[in-house]
Amino acid sequence: MKILVDTHAHSIASTHAYSTVNEYFIEAKEKGLQIFSLTEHGPEMPDSPHPWHFGNRKILPRQKNGVVMLKGIEGNILPNKGGLDISEHMYAYLDFVIASFHEPVFKPCDIKTHTKAVLNTIRSGKCQILGHPGNPNYPLDYAEVIRAAKDNNVLMEINNSSFTHSREGSAPFCRGILELVDKLDWKVCFASDAHVAYDVGNCSESVKLAEEIGFPVERIVNRDAFSFLAFLAEHNKPVANELAPWLASIRDCK
Repeated sequence: MKILVDTHAHSIASTHAYSTVNEYFIEAKEKGLQIFSLTEHGPEMPDSPHPWHFGNRKILPRQKNGVVMLKGIEGNILPNKGGLDISEHMYAYLDFVIASFHEPVFKPCDIKTHTKAVLNTIRSGKCQILGHPGNPNYPLDYAEVIRAAKDNNVLMEINNSSFTHSREGSAPFCRGILELVDKLDWKVCFASDAHVAYDVGNCSESVKLAEEIGFPVERIVNRDAFSFLAFLAEHNKPVANELAPWLASIRDCK
């Protein structure tokens, strides 16, 4: 099982991360990725870049040495009813949106409040991925959340760093989410959540779990560029049309 698209990473624009855009391009190429994504935190996080950062990413190359960079954001789910900390004018500059809980923004409380906030965020139509939902600090009614995600074409993220160094205690929740996604006939993305370029594309623990439980690769939407860009096209994201010629070129090389 090989994951060729990384949907979640942070650059030095987020001050708790350590690599430049160019370093990500270099590492992604060396690792054989087709696409990586830079998804800095939304403005309510203490180390989020200034909102101008997201608009000015138009000056960055879309692709380099055959590798494509997507320009997303990891928006913060807001207390207590949900929604995101992303102003309307910012969406035009974003290829896609991850919605996540973060302790500095949303103080953990109870399963009912967490679930309501996630459901409202999913149903808002403003996000395409639910970030690290296996965080044990934010227990959820996972069946209800996955059903809402399916109804609104939002992917459940299995975050590799949740198995290694972030959000301690996430592993059993991630396993349960993956099993329930399969049972409820829905889809996921596997993401590194890299904070240094060396980690881009590292979905090893997520892949290991998927293979262990027999999770179908067809349910992993970012398994390759064709699948993930088709997903973004379903959300009417302009980047899908923008990258159609590039996609055709790599299809011809197969």
